[in-house]
Amino acid sequence: MFACGTVEVADTHLAAQVTPSDTRRVKAYDEVADFIARRNPGEVVDFKPSEEARSRAVELLKQEKSSGLTQNERRELDHYENLELLMNLAKARARQLLAHGR
Repeated sequence: MFACGTVEVADTHLAAQVTPSDTRRVKAYDEVADFIARRNPGEVVDFKPSEEARSRAVELLKQEKSSGLTQNERRELDHYENLELLMNLAKARARQLLAHGR
């Protein structure tokens, strides 16, 4: 989402990322994503981060690959990645709600 536009997260992709110790954390993401999606599913589906946010995430990803990140930059990138996961889950849920006329 931040680095290269919204990416659909398939259940198998998500499952590959999640270890058993992550299950509770992912459940919390699911609950928050469901809450967000129910507010206004159409707006959630249409949401795009600002150009500034996308550019910063791309910059951090490039820097990570080329010269590495400081601890603060790593935390910043981690936040972008967590937000991307949350919004992908919310968008997937919003699309389900819209498909079922809710």
